[in-house]
Amino acid sequence: MMKKFTTLSLMLVLSLNFSVLAEETTKTKKTEVTPVQSFTSHHSGKFNGKKVNYSAIAGETLLKNKKGEVTARVFSTSYIQDKISDTTQRPIAFFYNGGPGSSSVWLHMGVLGPKRVDIPSDAQDDGAAPYPIKHNPKSLLDVTDMVFIDPVGTGYSKVDGVGKGKDFWGVTEDAKSLAQFIRTWLTEHDRWNSPKFIGGESYGTTRSAALINQLEGGYGDVSVNGIILISTILDFSVRAYDPGNEMAYMAYLPTMAATAHYHKKAGNNLALAEFVQQARDFAQGDYISALLKGNSISTAEHDKIRQKLAYFTGLSEHYLDLANLRVTYQRFSKELLRDQGLSIGRLDSRFKGKDFDNAGETPDNDPSFYGIDGAYTAAINDYLRKDLNVKIDREYNIIGLDGKWNWDISNGYRNPYLNVAPYIGKAMRENKHLRVFNAAGYYDFATPLMGAEYSLNRNGIDEKRVTQKYYEAGHMMYIHHPSLDQLVTDIRAFIKEK
Repeated sequence: MMKKFTTLSLMLVLSLNFSVLAEETTKTKKTEVTPVQSFTSHHSGKFNGKKVNYSAIAGETLLKNKKGEVTARVFSTSYIQDKISDTTQRPIAFFYNGGPGSSSVWLHMGVLGPKRVDIPSDAQDDGAAPYPIKHNPKSLLDVTDMVFIDPVGTGYSKVDGVGKGKDFWGVTEDAKSLAQFIRTWLTEHDRWNSPKFIGGESYGTTRSAALINQLEGGYGDVSVNGIILISTILDFSVRAYDPGNEMAYMAYLPTMAATAHYHKKAGNNLALAEFVQQARDFAQGDYISALLKGNSISTAEHDKIRQKLAYFTGLSEHYLDLANLRVTYQRFSKELLRDQGLSIGRLDSRFKGKDFDNAGETPDNDPSFYGIDGAYTAAINDYLRKDLNVKIDREYNIIGLDGKWNWDISNGYRNPYLNVAPYIGKAMRENKHLRVFNAAGYYDFATPLMGAEYSLNRNGIDEKRVTQKYYEAGHMMYIHHPSLDQLVTDIRAFIKEK
């Protein structure tokens, strides 16, 4: 009996040991990290009339926690001028896009990189491959080195080791990871004393504000010379059509006026900028005042506002009456060209789309997005593999995350709308050399121009150090060739400014 018991006990111990071993093996496999992949190539090109020899480094950087454990790998593409004699005189600019959940493909292949995909300028569908991928003489390589960052979960960047998606997919979490990447990059390339710029588009502008808080917030370990904001969204209250919030109706009106002007529905006897300025004055004056009165507005004032609103939007007074003087951009996008059986784009309201149901309430889709996405996807995959010899065997994720985004930055305080603009104000107070460049498209319903103005005109931001520029295009103003030329000219001047 004792022998039988001993045998059973031994079998049980062995079984437990094997279970523990199997569990440890599983854990080891789970946190096993493969070596980073990096691909360096050498190139030469003429940018803004200046010949530049440069190295392109497309590769991964490991992010680690305080224990030194790997949590993620971030893919980036760096362009560094060869044989820089004095790196204190050569700026370095870090660029990324938005989403959240977008790779850096749009700024990389659309406007700033040494090559760009050339799609139609006049709001046309980009069609199907092949797409023209050309040398980009407008690239900023004549004035700055550049790093295009794909945040975790985008491009080739991914969670790794002991990391989890929730560690990166949030306003603050994302900013912390990019701040760690930038510090690591500066150390690896010995560029701590170079002038530094950060720049993003769309949610990338939200990211820039959160990032400056992580880079400078209270510690000042990475002081930045300039923030480049393209199609800006900092205070999300200006785009929230929640009952009782009238600010969104004010913020979108100048964009509606610009769009009505473009489609020849309003303001045709005036120049675009003049007409938009009139709409801006009306929006932040009589219009918002009338909306804030709510039901106490008089009939006479209601009629006056309705007539003026029709003048700026090109919509009928009957429709504006039905909408109680409050038209969302979604309804506007369907209503403006309803008589032609067409809707207009969200990212760029110059684009026109054909919907299945002409009597519908809102557009079926955004013609200004599906009209260009194929070209950019093809361009980045072709360029990375052929020109930069990147040999990574996983898919390059253009846009989209596998998890939820954490929008909360409240730290226990009530925060009904995300507003990161105060981070920029604080950074400017604590860094006397920090400047801000803001680029806005007249035809952008994703991040309306007045929303950016509203955010940058308050929140403790020094208006003397803010440069505001406007372009006759939409969210991605660089797909419009004249606006592309002006945008790179303006950003180049901003970087060169002392």
